[in-house]
Amino acid sequence: MSFIPLQPDAPLGTPGLPHERSDAARNRERLLCAARELVDEFGAEALTMDALACKAKVGKGTVFRRFGSRAGLMMTLLSDAESEFQRGFMFGPPPLGPGASPADRLVAFGEGRIYFVLENGELLKAAGAATRNRFDVPATKLSHRHMEVLLREAGIADPWVMAMSLTYALDPERIVDDVRVRGISPRRLTDSWRELITRLLKAS
Repeated sequence: MSFIPLQPDAPLGTPGLPHERSDAARNRERLLCAARELVDEFGAEALTMDALACKAKVGKGTVFRRFGSRAGLMMTLLSDAESEFQRGFMFGPPPLGPGASPADRLVAFGEGRIYFVLENGELLKAAGAATRNRFDVPATKLSHRHMEVLLREAGIADPWVMAMSLTYALDPERIVDDVRVRGISPRRLTDSWRELITRLLKAS
């Protein structure tokens, strides 16, 4: 199984010219560094295509050709972090990775996702808001599929629908709001997730 990025990059430059591909890669990284600096300094809401073009001192057309849209830019920023999280639940050590029971893996997945959201929450919220259907994002589909497989192994009657319900429970906007606005501790959220999975599988 391979990693699924949030948004594939469109290659720039003329095919077959290695130096142009290298230049494109350097330009991409320069744009992403500028984007991260904007987010760190002003927050994700300030990261617009215009602001990035100004920060990186390039034309706005260059930014649009590289990322396609603001949603594409947000998703690209998240891809590295998403790939690391995917490695954990697909190939990492148990209980998040293979080798533990479905129940333990589901608990570890939710707990890991909650902390992932809190670390990348502003970008996740902005990417979701800029996307027509955030549930069609490849990384979201992979997470849904992972939970569906574990739920099926655990004997849940309708694992696809239940996995979607659990996806809603891990909604980034809700998690960020719970912690940063309502003052709920991350530990309470992870304890609640563990109880939810325990009760769900015990009733199946």
